[in-house]
This record gives sequence, C-alpha cells and structure tokens, in this order.
Amino acid sequence: MDLPRIFTIRESSHRIHNPFTPGKLATLGQALHLEPGTRILDLASGSGEMLCTWARDHRITGTGVDISTIFTEQARARAAELGVDDQVDFIHADAAGFVADTPVDLVACVGATWIGGGVAGTAELLIQSLRPGGLMLIGEPYWREEVPDQETARACGAGGTEDFLLLPELIEQFGVLGFDVVEMVLADQDSWDRYQAAQWLNLRRWLDDNPDDELAAEVRAELTTDPARYTRYQREYLGWGVFALMRR
Repeated sequence: MDLPRIFTIRESSHRIHNPFTPGKLATLGQALHLEPGTRILDLASGSGEMLCTWARDHRITGTGVDISTIFTEQARARAAELGVDDQVDFIHADAAGFVADTPVDLVACVGATWIGGGVAGTAELLIQSLRPGGLMLIGEPYWREEVPDQETARACGAGGTEDFLLLPELIEQFGVLGFDVVEMVLADQDSWDRYQAAQWLNLRRWLDDNPDDELAAEVRAELTTDPARYTRYQREYLGWGVFALMRR
C-alpha cells in the first residue's frame, strides 16, 4: 500500500503536494480563525505541512492519514522539527473509508477527492468524522475558463472536459450537496508554477542520479514534454482552490 514511485520522485522536494505556497496555506489557516485546541482530521495529508504549521501557529491538534510511506515519514519528521509532535500524529493508511473514532472540529481532504470517488463521495466520507457545526475543507481543481476541446482537457490532466467544473458551478455543487461555502482560498498562476515547475528540477536531479533505473525512460519522457504542456494548457485553463464548507 503506497503511492507509485513516479509520484514521490516528482514531488520529492515538496512539503505541500498541491498548488499552494506556504503563504497561501497560512492565509487559509488565518481565514478559518482556528482556535487553540481545534481538532483536525486531514485525509490524504501528504507530508503534513498543513497540520504541522497550523499546530505551530494556531495550536491545533490533529491526525493525518496518508497512503505514502515516504510522505508519512516526512510528516512525522516535520512535526518533530517544528516541535509539535505532541500535538499532531500521522498514520500510514489508505484514507479512503477512514473515519475518526471521535468526531472532530475540522475535517479535510485537500486535493485528493479520488479517495471518495469525487467531490460528492468525499464529502459523504468526511461528514462521518465531523461534529455538528464543524468545518469541512475540500481542495479541488476547477476550470478557469471554458475548455475548447477534449484534447485540451486531457493535457490538463483530466479525463475530459466533464471531469472538472467552472468555479461558479463547483460552488453551486457544494450547495446541491447541502453545504454553505463559508471561505475559500484559491491558487494563482504563480503558486501553480511553484508546485509544477519545482517538479522538473526534482525529475532532472533524480534522472542524473539514476540513469539506469527502470523508471528512467518514463522520467525522461515526462521531463521532455511536461514544461511545454503545462505552460500551453494547464497554466491557462486549470484552477485549484480549498473551500471551507458547513452543513446546512
């Protein structure tokens, strides 16, 4: 049970495995007015930067669950580095289907709604761990503008134009599911660059160090084509944000 190697190679230097910068993550924490002692469950928590920095800055407590052994180890090391390992803990497990033993104040899935088969299924999963009146965070891509064709959608990492919604339509979807949108923080093109372009240096350094690895040809092909694909398609068409929801 783990992520494919290519994913951990691609994001080996990342503390945040989505198109948020540390500043964006801090803005989100501030916008939520987190009280000391707020209990958080973060599903697909990656390298734990959200829980660890919010534990340091807002004195929250929490648990992160992630399928990656490497990212889980990095999260535990980050908690120790920031001196918050008594406030947060990280579990190596499949976040799909994970429900807290005791309802929490805030439950999150930031950029991994595949754990519930999409936004609706993920919201249904998350609500099972949330106390009445608590906050839910969902991070999700959306189209910044109408996508002209299926080729463009696939170049953005989607299966097709129908995979994502325009931002107003995504907001409306949360309403249809029975939630009020009470906050949001959106990635911008600069923060997308920091997420996406940083992967290219990771890929190149790994390739230089591992020219004979079985993944070398796949890494070389990705590094050759990804910068142009990203700048031609994804940077222009794909948005991403974290949305704070409360059940109606």
